[in-house]
This record gives sequence, structure tokens and C-alpha cells, in this order.
Amino acid sequence: MTHRILVRADDLGYSEAVNYGLAKSVKEGIVRSVGVMPNMPSSEMGLELLRGVEVCLGQHTNICAGYPLSDPERIPSLVRENGEFKPSRDYMRAFREGHEFVVLDEAILEIEAQYERYLELVGEKPHYFEAHAIASTTFAKALAIVAEKEGLDLLPLPTDFSGPTTFRHTQLYMSMDSMKPGYDPYASFKRDALKDYSENALCMFVMHPGYLDHYLLTHSSLTIPRTQEVEMACDPEIRAWMVEHDVQVVTYDDLG
Repeated sequence: MTHRILVRADDLGYSEAVNYGLAKSVKEGIVRSVGVMPNMPSSEMGLELLRGVEVCLGQHTNICAGYPLSDPERIPSLVRENGEFKPSRDYMRAFREGHEFVVLDEAILEIEAQYERYLELVGEKPHYFEAHAIASTTFAKALAIVAEKEGLDLLPLPTDFSGPTTFRHTQLYMSMDSMKPGYDPYASFKRDALKDYSENALCMFVMHPGYLDHYLLTHSSLTIPRTQEVEMACDPEIRAWMVEHDVQVVTYDDLG
């Protein structure tokens, strides 16, 4: 029995070190789908590392790291006084308190700016269109509006991370354990790769492989697990295990 699993790496462009680790995970590892953060200064460098490599690229729309591509004065609900995006903890705090501070028109403006930048960087539409995880129903609505307007294949965030989201006609069960204590990417991957789903469903194994540099260490709470995921993704033992258990990595392009 063939087991299918979608292995995705987020955050191309977050920092130079992240780019190097992520590119290694594609070139030497099992990653086949990669989310590009269009607003980050290192995105162009990250794409250059993947030039000529067969990989499914998507837009990993981001409104909680770095600076916006639209005028900060036109999107005050999304930025701090220095013009940087509000951090993810602000969104999480507001979500817990039942407060929604994102303004729909402002979110649409920034999402469209990032889409235009993605087209400049990649030269074609994203193969999937989704977002860096933000606890905001307004942002999710804005993403859907832009996707419909531009004719993009939207990958909605699951409302319940234990349940599925739908891409085209396939149900995807998200697995993203990297923020959990004691995270072991080997154990998580092997567990999820062998899970049995219905015919039109499979696991979406979301990784954030990368190496560490000053920017990442001062801007992200996700650090050491990134390096562990590079190691796992590129480990020949994982490839051998996949052959032994008939595990096939698919991309968003393979989903009907």
C-alpha cells in the first residue's frame, strides 16, 4: 500500500540562514513544496538558491514579520509605530481576548502588494496561496477575497488544527509539531506518513527547516527545531525508511 504525504517548507526569505537550510532540505532532502515570503529582503536570495530545482512554490503571505510592501500609513491596523508588522503574539493575544484589530481593506491592500511582489520574484502565479499562521478571521477573509479576484488556488487555514482544510478537492490534515516541547521531527514524520486517511485526504506535513543567524535569533521564537528539520529532511535513513514503507511525497500540483 502506497502512503502519500505532502511535505511543505515555509518561510523562504525569512533570513539568509533560513534560506540555506531550506534550500538544502529541497536539494538533498524530501521537501517538495516551498512557501515564499514576498515581503522579506532575503526572498530573492532564497529563490536564487533554488533556481533550476524542481519544486512547487507557493505564496506564504506574511503580516507578522519584517516590513510591509504597501505604505505603512495606509495599513495602520497591521503595523507598529516604527512601520514594522505587529508580531504574531499581538494577533494571538487579541484572538484570546476576542478582539479583532485587523481592518479588512488594509489587509487586502497588503496581500495584493505581496502578490505583485511574488509575481516579480517568481515570474508566475503561486502554485498554492496561503498565509503565515495568524489568528485573525479578517485576515483569512481578505486572503480569500484576493485569491478569488486573482484566480488563485487558496489553501485556507484550518479552523481546527486537528481537522482538515481543503485544497481543490483534497482534504489536508495539517501536522506542525515544531513549536511543541520535545519535538522530534523523525518521530512526527514517521507517525504522520503512515496515517490512514480516506481516498481524497492526506497529511500536510508543515516544516520550517533552516539554519540560524542573528536576524532569526532576534525575531523568531522558532530556532533549534529548524536545524533539526534540516537534519531529518536530508537524512538518508529517512529516504530508506520511506522506500521500505512505500511512502511517497506529493506536492500541491499533484492534488486534483
